[in-house]
Amino acid sequence: MKIDVLAFGVHPDDVELSCAGVLLAEKKSGKTTGIIDVTQGELGTRGTAETRKQEAEDSAAILGVNIRENLSLADGFFQNDETHQRKVIEAIRKHRPEIVLCNAPEDRHPDHGKGAALVTDAAFLSGLRKIETTIDGNIQEQWRPKYVLHYIQDRFLQPHFVYDISDVFDQKLEAIKAFKTQFNSPGTGEPQTYISTPDFLESVIYRSKMFGKMIGVKYAEGFISKKMIGIRSFDVLIKEDT
Repeated sequence: MKIDVLAFGVHPDDVELSCAGVLLAEKKSGKTTGIIDVTQGELGTRGTAETRKQEAEDSAAILGVNIRENLSLADGFFQNDETHQRKVIEAIRKHRPEIVLCNAPEDRHPDHGKGAALVTDAAFLSGLRKIETTIDGNIQEQWRPKYVLHYIQDRFLQPHFVYDISDVFDQKLEAIKAFKTQFNSPGTGEPQTYISTPDFLESVIYRSKMFGKMIGVKYAEGFISKKMIGIRSFDVLIKEDT
């Protein structure tokens, strides 16, 4: 099916941590939404590919996305080359999104920046009709999303705009916590990691509060666009309370 807003995440839970609020808000406004996980997160210290698959499904149910798929590229070792670009092109042409959300252009985890470049390049190449891809034996038509937007992850990057997610923030947290092996789950017998401490989840909350404060709302998510964004009406602008 055609997906209006399609979010790519290198690892299962990247989307939840960074842009789940936007997916929830867009879904509430009547848009179709989806998630493509690029890898299974199999190199993660905690959990397994199997447990993260189940957690991703549980989170998808909370978010109400229309589709969630996994490209099963090699965690840590995928490359931004023709073979991998074609996998992403196939997904974009299959779902024909208007908006693509993807990883931060640079971040603490090297996979994030690498994944951002992979999706950005594939989104452009997907619009070239002379690049041939197939699905179920049928040639796919070319498709280029109107915008590719980068969400912000661990490192602070100055957003080009922020999106009010105050009404759906509690649901976003539910979706994050669906990844029980990854976040603040004592008694699992697994080693503590950078993201498994309570402090990490608190930092996600504080980041959303900080972005919200920038526009006078409670919570927001930030995005970067390499393409200039235009508007047709000042009505889309949020008026900060005085």
